[in-house]
Amino acid sequence: MWWLWTAYAVSTAGTWLAFDAFPMIAILVLDAGPAQVSALAAAGLAVGAVLAVPLGPWVEVRRKRPVMIAMDLIRFAAVLSVPVAFAFGLLGFAQLLVVSVVVVAADITFGAASGALVKALARPEELLRVNGRFEATTWTASALGPPLGTAALGVFGPVITVVTNGISFALSAFALRMVRSEPAPVRSGAARFRFADLVEGWRFVLADPVLRPLFCNTLLVNGLIMAMSPPFAVLMLGELGFAPWQYGLAFGVACLGGLIGSRLAHPLVARFGRHQVMVTAGALRACWSVGLAFVQPGAGGLVLVIGVELMLILCAGVFNPVFATYRLDRVPKDRVVRVLSAWSISGKATTAALTALWGVLAGFVGARAAIIVAGLLLLATPLLLPRRDTSV
Repeated sequence: MWWLWTAYAVSTAGTWLAFDAFPMIAILVLDAGPAQVSALAAAGLAVGAVLAVPLGPWVEVRRKRPVMIAMDLIRFAAVLSVPVAFAFGLLGFAQLLVVSVVVVAADITFGAASGALVKALARPEELLRVNGRFEATTWTASALGPPLGTAALGVFGPVITVVTNGISFALSAFALRMVRSEPAPVRSGAARFRFADLVEGWRFVLADPVLRPLFCNTLLVNGLIMAMSPPFAVLMLGELGFAPWQYGLAFGVACLGGLIGSRLAHPLVARFGRHQVMVTAGALRACWSVGLAFVQPGAGGLVLVIGVELMLILCAGVFNPVFATYRLDRVPKDRVVRVLSAWSISGKATTAALTALWGVLAGFVGARAAIIVAGLLLLATPLLLPRRDTSV
């Protein structure tokens, strides 16, 4: 597990160092507006998700480590094409779109294979601690990466963090080569690929009385939060005149809440029970985003952003490892990749659709009004959380 965690930590650090790198490049280098920035995010997610659909069944019956290494190398090549094109003055909006598509498809496949490998390597009683450790790593990288990345962007230029992200994928591939104990994949059903395998992940999720509401809830919460991101970036960096380092600092400091939340997840579950913690944290994480609509210029506005995002991320930091463990517990080993792929593909597609919609909405009513609408809709999402505790 150590080398698997190392690979995850390295690639996560690189990804968060390059936090919002493509939107920032689009804004600062290509003079893109709210609609274009939203289109960049939406198109990459949507097309990448479609390309990832057949990969879930294909990965399910193969060892996960070689697949993860291949995805790392694909992301390495795709991401580093951006600074190369920039250096020669050839970088354009179309290339950012293509790279976004490739990275999204590889991300989905890597994440699904990673989840299956975690379940295969970790004992059931260790899953929550392992997922908590991964979650803590995510939020540590989230806290440190954006401020460091935006500071580096200001000093070294707009593509430096993209270079670092590409290198992190190469280092992740090297760490994964050191994982030696992967068991043989669990095989079930027909030996040959069937069309039904493409939808098996969705079929399993939608038939489960607990996973189904969690599926709908996580899609909408994550989609609405991400849909707010491009309008909010334009609001802070454009209309309100905040510097890129302030934008990164606000998110980075707030991510300390995720680190705290991930550390609290295990003791909270031990005291109150997994279902209660998951539902309570899941409801609370939807309550804060509407506050971002009231940001004003200056130090007070920056403090408000940090406070709102800190509380949102604290609640998400508790929810995510508990939810991830609950989901892995309910899914058989021979369906993990297909379920996680279906979940991730649906999440990317939902986020793409909502991001595109909110880009159009922001173009008509302004970034601030679009943020208010998303924040109000988030307040209704706790209704989709499972009410009954159906233990595995």
